Amino acid sequence: MKPFRTRFAKDIVAEFLPPENPSKKVIIFLSGMPSVPKLRETLQFYAKKGFWVFHIRYRGSWESDGSFLQYSPEKDVIDVINQLPKGFVNFATEKMLKVNPTALYLFGCSFGGPAALLTSFDKRVTKVVTLSSVIDWKSPSKAEPLDWLFSYIQKAYGNAYRLTKSNWEKLSSGNFYNPIAHTEKIDGKKILMFHAKDDQSVDWKPAVIFAKETQSRLILSKSGGHCSSSYFSHPKFYKEIKKFLNKK
Repeated sequence: MKPFRTRFAKDIVAEFLPPENPSKKVIIFLSGMPSVPKLRETLQFYAKKGFWVFHIRYRGSWESDGSFLQYSPEKDVIDVINQLPKGFVNFATEKMLKVNPTALYLFGCSFGGPAALLTSFDKRVTKVVTLSSVIDWKSPSKAEPLDWLFSYIQKAYGNAYRLTKSNWEKLSSGNFYNPIAHTEKIDGKKILMFHAKDDQSVDWKPAVIFAKETQSRLILSKSGGHCSSSYFSHPKFYKEIKKFLNKK
């Protein structure tokens, strides 16, 4: 089934699919950046497993309105969570839908990892899974330093990201959208992280520190590189994710 489209909090465009069988379990996918928001097969995979699935565009990116990084992206996630039980419109059918989650999971990849981890503070969030997540913006990879990445995004993605230099520079402060700065507030029992030591895009070492300080579960592999959001449905990862989500 082709994903449907909706908006949350006026600005945030999202693709979504309902579960094949009645369910109130929800997954919100938070992708990396810069990337093309293409996740149809993964959405279909989890919808077949009995989840409502949502893939959001951060404010100021792609189809969503606003200025990218004007606000910390976990605020977008909170806005989506707030609206789910109030209702959202399927633009294809103009039908109003509602879901009051009995279980709410956040799946964050790379840039989207901090959005998932920082929203884990919310009591409505059941569990969080991350792939190749940024943990500390003050520890950027040698392959993709922040100054280079800003220039690359502007040249290669144009208006897909409506981004100012001043908003981008918030990341390097270490106080904005930065999980390592909030370890004392994070309940690691909610969190499963995957990272590879040969990841050239996001440094793996902060993930080890974060996991230790929060008592999160970290599956660290020697190889595998930098994962994309599509890996959430790969058998290697899904096996561990399924066990984690089912664990009480």
